Amino acid sequence: MIDITRLQLELSSISPREILKKAIAAHTNIAISFSGAEDVVLIDMISKLPNKPKIFTLDTGRLHAETYRYIDEVRKHYNINIEIYTPDNADLQNLVSKKGLFSFYEDGHQECCGIRKIEPLKRALKPLDAWITGQRKDQSPTRNTIPHVQKDTAFKGRGEILYKYNPLANWSSEDVWNYIRMMEVPFNALHLKGFKSIGCEPCTKPTMPNQHEREGRWWWEEATQKECGLHSGNLAAN
Repeated sequence: MIDITRLQLELSSISPREILKKAIAAHTNIAISFSGAEDVVLIDMISKLPNKPKIFTLDTGRLHAETYRYIDEVRKHYNINIEIYTPDNADLQNLVSKKGLFSFYEDGHQECCGIRKIEPLKRALKPLDAWITGQRKDQSPTRNTIPHVQKDTAFKGRGEILYKYNPLANWSSEDVWNYIRMMEVPFNALHLKGFKSIGCEPCTKPTMPNQHEREGRWWWEEATQKECGLHSGNLAAN
């Protein structure tokens, strides 16, 4: 059993690369969740390590064309396998048949995200002991207290423990982009069109120069609710 408090203290004083090394060494079944700029930084870091975790991504069926091209670009650039998880067809068909394709504008994004993101994520996490995310504390009010490692109680049954590592918790957006430019890491072409934080096409828009990066996500909802459920523990902790 991992002493989570002691491990949080230990990881808080080392670099993201060292955090990745320790996480990979500690867990046999561990994976990186890949979608954006922070995650590809983690992929670049592990590409230089002898032992590499699995990598998975969620295809909601509503991503931008640029995002689909980006996933394939990363796969080829690092010569890696990216496991792609898609929504349950019956659940998705039931939702759109009853409510159409844009019900989230009227009754919130949680139901749609539950089908397109949460259920596929549960399948991706089921065989794992731990997963690695690119969350940063300064991304939103729901993430400002995340530690470098935590017990994720949202996606495991009673008696089971899933650990979640956030190696970039203390990094800023500037840190991420300095790394991407310095290491010539591939990035989503939408970033060149004003998109700072990228999700599904109907729920993401470019931001103005002085706007926070998460302002373009679910822009019709309150900032404290801008989580799709992938990191639901953030909401419980704030």
